Amino acid sequence: MTQPLAGIKVLDFSTLLPGPMCTLILAEAGADVIKLERASGDEMRGYEPRFGEDSANFALLNRGKRSVCVDLKADADRARVLALAREADIVVEQFRPGVMQRLGLDYETLARINPRLIYCSITTYGQQGPKASKAAHDLNFQAETGTLGLAAGADGAPVVPPTLTGDLAGGAYPAVVNILLALRQRDAQGRGQHLDISMTDNLFTLMYWALGNGWSSGQWPRPGQDLVTGGSVRYAIYRTADGRYLSAAPLEDRFWHRFLALIGAPALAGEPDERIVRTEVERIIASRPAAYWRRQFEGQDVCVSEVVSLEQAVQDPHFKARGIFDREVVSRDGRVMPALPVPVCASFRSDRMRVAAPTLGEHGAEIAGQAREG
Repeated sequence: MTQPLAGIKVLDFSTLLPGPMCTLILAEAGADVIKLERASGDEMRGYEPRFGEDSANFALLNRGKRSVCVDLKADADRARVLALAREADIVVEQFRPGVMQRLGLDYETLARINPRLIYCSITTYGQQGPKASKAAHDLNFQAETGTLGLAAGADGAPVVPPTLTGDLAGGAYPAVVNILLALRQRDAQGRGQHLDISMTDNLFTLMYWALGNGWSSGQWPRPGQDLVTGGSVRYAIYRTADGRYLSAAPLEDRFWHRFLALIGAPALAGEPDERIVRTEVERIIASRPAAYWRRQFEGQDVCVSEVVSLEQAVQDPHFKARGIFDREVVSRDGRVMPALPVPVCASFRSDRMRVAAPTLGEHGAEIAGQAREG
């Protein structure tokens, strides 16, 4: 089966995480992604731990792309980029607003030579607004959108999240969605467009329930006090006797009643004071080790899971059976590790199971030759 993005050419000016994740997804669906790097390369190449010449992070995010070195301030290199832009379908960039315009590579300039171009700009705060030029990272995105304020520990202080939600759920994924929408619209209308992807704007979407509470009833959620922020005994984390943890989310009555029966406390279903219920559930769970509770809940419909490490999670027989770690990325010195799972269905992906990330500038001559042929 032909991949859905076969024949689509992407010029990727981005570095680090949001843009590279976006173009990785496009590449996995068949797009030809040309990564335009400065002479020193994407900063991600220098991260630790190493995987061959580059970092493991870089290899995971740039599998299957092609690399060309360019100096965007040099006239000759900029002319090369313009030549590539004439034949491109998509541009992805994540500079601050105004940078690409100063380089003469903004949407308006490129659209004059290629009206069908889809130009995706990923920024923290969008192309306009009082914060448009402000520097920030994922932790800042989450702080400024109220997300971090709802993630509090036992002492009431916000906890640093383990996932880069702003970069990925606010940046990379919306960029892919809108690029695909723009491709569909181009099919119908024949023209491309400029996509303004703001990572902070898109984080608010993830807070739909909290916004609904606040807007409809004035009940703005608080950390540790609402349904999914730790305020419910039916959606909580419980410590076991051996210092491990269970995540328990038996929200619906049928799950809740079964959960209480399995821990030996069915009478708690009729207790109206949730503080009493929580104290008793905590006591019961803390009286037995995690292994006991694994056996007790095995095969039961109660929405209870043990909190495991990432190392344990990737060994889970379910994920292995799904084959999500079967594909591989290979380094130029022959090292191999599982490729990053991406949200692209297997039917849309290449049948090549082992693919390398590009070395810096590896495809410069190849792409120059193709441009001359074109």
